[in-house]
Amino acid sequence: MQAVTFQAPGEVRVQEKPDPEPAAAGDAVVRVTAAGVCGSDLHILHGRHPVEEGFTIGHEFTGEVVAVADGVTRVKPGDRVTGSFVTACGNCFFCARGEFHHCVDQRIFGHGKISGDLQGAQADRVLVPNADMTLRPVPDGLDDDVALFAGDVMNTGVFAVRSAQVAPGDSVAILGMGPVGLCAVQAARHAGARTVLAVDAVEDRLEMARTFGAIPVHLTEQDPRAEVKRHTEGRGTDVGIEAVGTPAALDLAIRLTRRAGRLAVIGVHGKPCEVHMGLLWNKSLTVTTGLSNVLAHFDDVLALLAAGELDPSPLVQRHLPLSQAQEAYAAYDRREALKIVLTPGG
Repeated sequence: MQAVTFQAPGEVRVQEKPDPEPAAAGDAVVRVTAAGVCGSDLHILHGRHPVEEGFTIGHEFTGEVVAVADGVTRVKPGDRVTGSFVTACGNCFFCARGEFHHCVDQRIFGHGKISGDLQGAQADRVLVPNADMTLRPVPDGLDDDVALFAGDVMNTGVFAVRSAQVAPGDSVAILGMGPVGLCAVQAARHAGARTVLAVDAVEDRLEMARTFGAIPVHLTEQDPRAEVKRHTEGRGTDVGIEAVGTPAALDLAIRLTRRAGRLAVIGVHGKPCEVHMGLLWNKSLTVTTGLSNVLAHFDDVLALLAAGELDPSPLVQRHLPLSQAQEAYAAYDRREALKIVLTPGG
């Protein structure tokens, strides 16, 4: 089979690899029909997340089950499925409490030995452990492009909104209009937020946020703090969502959120980050952070996508065959598309 592999910082390559087969009870093999290129894949490309040379990358996928091992009951060969980017055992201390994102046996597709040594999904086929936990049947009529958002990006946006307890009538400021931030805009509006302010410095992304029902705020050409005050009677927003992963974005999110407000930090922070603890403390902010608990919301998010209540399809701006993965990564690194979907077999 063909697979996209990491070679060195700045370099990926399509290589021939053996087809995977079920290796343990609970395994399934999926023939991939759509694989997303995600912002966290760029962390691998740039060498910020260590992955071994020749490791298959990618963690967003939709496809068809071609084989299952003993113990798999949720899906069967021939089923159209989508997968969570992170696996869980379903039985440990954390899983028993629904905290699947902290499973003691957690593995992340395509992120190397440090993240569970699980080969990725940007390939013709992918081996899926704990298939009954990791996979979900795709509802009839739901496009592959949309279904794969349930296993990562839209799910992360929903996770942020639910973690911050966005309620009808709330005001929300979301920093970063990448795919996750834009999905958080949709999720916040769906949760009933009265006002959603979308902060970014890229005009096209701000315009996309506008079409999703947000008020766009340009990071540098406007004063975000003044704009937030203008739309919240001077208080700041009830909820802040930081979807960037930089110290500056986190600091601004703290400043935009009102006293006794809630702040969800879903941007990936890979380095120590200085926080103005005095400001955070004085404002009595409730802060939630961390990896999205995808498996806890998987079924809900798929149902919302199937019903059309959440629709990330406008984010998919390019399709390329798997054989052109190098071009896809280069284009994504240049921010030429919000989401690129690779199609194996092309």
